[in-house]
Amino acid sequence: MRVDVWSDIVCPWCYLGEARFEKALATFEHRDQVEMVHHSFELDPGFPRDQVVPVLDMLAGKYGLSREQAARAEQDMAALAAAEGLEFSAGRPHGNTFDAHRLLHLARDRGLADDLLSRLYRANFSGERSVFEAGSLAAIAAEAGLDAAEARAVLAGDAYADEVRADEREAAELGITGVPFFVIDSGLAISGGQPAGVFVQALRQAWAKTPVGPGSD
Repeated sequence: MRVDVWSDIVCPWCYLGEARFEKALATFEHRDQVEMVHHSFELDPGFPRDQVVPVLDMLAGKYGLSREQAARAEQDMAALAAAEGLEFSAGRPHGNTFDAHRLLHLARDRGLADDLLSRLYRANFSGERSVFEAGSLAAIAAEAGLDAAEARAVLAGDAYADEVRADEREAAELGITGVPFFVIDSGLAISGGQPAGVFVQALRQAWAKTPVGPGSD
């Protein structure tokens, strides 16, 4: 069974959604027969690629909030993250994620996308490392098992740019306007970082409809 998921590294609901989906998979009876395929989605593709700002400044400017309102919204997300055992820093930076998505496509080719995505989420939302600077991205990629020199070469050029744009075109064709967005076996769609129980129910529902489901080994 294949699960396609569109997400962005700076999306807090994607961060929560990944953790909740992993918890769902851990209890799903056919976990070893589920293939995860990650797709690129930029929440703010027009954000300057050479600019990094505090996330509270971005939220205040983008959504017309006061800095205090932005801080309260971040506190609410931090509480949800803590409930999932996740770190969450309101002091993290914010920037363009196009290069990180290109690197994820390299990882997808090498069979390492799941690990790299998890590491990018942790690096960003813990505020421990930038996911917007080439040197930091290459180091995170190496920790996920990618060749550091290859990662640096990708980041120095425009490799996988077409793949990122193709993912985003597919998202537009599917009518996806927000992430995370999960499509299970090309049929069952789930939007948002739903509770783990919702994901488990969806996985079982999709499995029941596939010819390799009940009664198979």
